[in-house]
Amino acid sequence: MGLGIKKEDTVLVLTGKDKGKKGRVIRLIPKKDRLVIEGINVTKKHMKPNKQYSQGGIIDREGPIHISNVMIICPHCEKPVRLSNRLLEGGKKERKCSKCSEGIK
Repeated sequence: MGLGIKKEDTVLVLTGKDKGKKGRVIRLIPKKDRLVIEGINVTKKHMKPNKQYSQGGIIDREGPIHISNVMIICPHCEKPVRLSNRLLEGGKKERKCSKCSEGIK
C-alpha cells in the first residue's frame, strides 16, 4: 500500500463527488489500493432480508475510494500532508508529518 495510510487515520478527499470532505478510514483494501472512509462515497444497496437486516430494503453504505484520491491529515497541525518515515533508536520506523515534523501514531 502506497502512502502509509492506516486504519483509524483521518483523511481529506481530494477528488470526486465528496471533494473537500474529511473522514476516518474504516477499512483498507491493499490488493486494489483502495480504502473505505466513514461517511464518504455513500451508495445505496438493495438487500434481501437476512439475519443482519431482518427488514431488508435499501441500505446506505460506504464504497471504496482509490488511495491516490485522499491525503492524510496531521493530528498536530490539522493540515493535509505527505508522510515521511523517521528511524528511531532500536531500529523502529515512525511516520512523521512533512510540514511540522511531528510523529504520527
